[in-house]
Amino acid sequence: MSFVIGLIVTMGCMLGGFAALGGHLIVLWQPWEFVIIMGSALGTFIVANPMKVIKDTGKAIVQAVMEKTPKRRDYLDILGLMHALMRELRSKSRTEVEGHIDAPSESPLFTAFPNVLKNQEIVTFICDYCRLYIIGNVKTFEIEALIDEEISSIKHDKLKPYHALTAIGDGLPALGIVAAVLGVIKAMGALDQSPELLGGLIGAAMVGTFAGIFVSYGIMTPLAYKVKVARSKECHVYLIIKQTLLAFMNGALPQVAIEHGRKSIPSHDRPSIDEVENETLNGGAGAAEAA
Repeated sequence: MSFVIGLIVTMGCMLGGFAALGGHLIVLWQPWEFVIIMGSALGTFIVANPMKVIKDTGKAIVQAVMEKTPKRRDYLDILGLMHALMRELRSKSRTEVEGHIDAPSESPLFTAFPNVLKNQEIVTFICDYCRLYIIGNVKTFEIEALIDEEISSIKHDKLKPYHALTAIGDGLPALGIVAAVLGVIKAMGALDQSPELLGGLIGAAMVGTFAGIFVSYGIMTPLAYKVKVARSKECHVYLIIKQTLLAFMNGALPQVAIEHGRKSIPSHDRPSIDEVENETLNGGAGAAEAA
């Protein structure tokens, strides 16, 4: 929503200022200049990126514009699930806990937190490292190094749309110049026409430069940054899980390990200790008892 509001403010100020200076807005309507610029940008985007990244970029744009990022409720669900799992790992035998890890979709621990369960990547991440803990004979620092490596890989993949959009944004001013040059070439072919017609053709060509620069710095670059923020928040969930698991593997009680994870949450979204305690008692503990 903030992206749409910001875009409206930007367009309103830019076009309103141009009109207030005596400019005619109809002059800016040069559809074929926009076709040249945006079509070239789309083509280079397709050339530069594999289909998987192209599809993921579309998802990332929707995620960023709609602000579908982890919220306080999502963090509470993650901490609640982790608390329930750690209670099981601490109090039950290996065979009993393996049932939750091997089939999370059938586990009462996971089904108690449907928002977490529907994110298959998060569920797989949690189960993989809980399985390593169950197997045993793995040093904590080795697991930490492995988690760091995986998080780095996840972040690299998640931020591919950001890098793709940034590359296109950087190239749009040059594509605007290309469109302007083509417009000037067209104008040069009309040197024998009236000054009014020639001036209109040159003005239309200059719209290409304007459009390329504006779309780059006014739309594409902010959109790319918004994608980066959204995807970075999504990746931060893995860091919360990491801190919780490592504290538990180092001997901390489940409630203390949860506090390690809570402290990893950004301050503006971080739930209070009381909220987490209520969540783990009413959610995590209840799920463990049901299991």
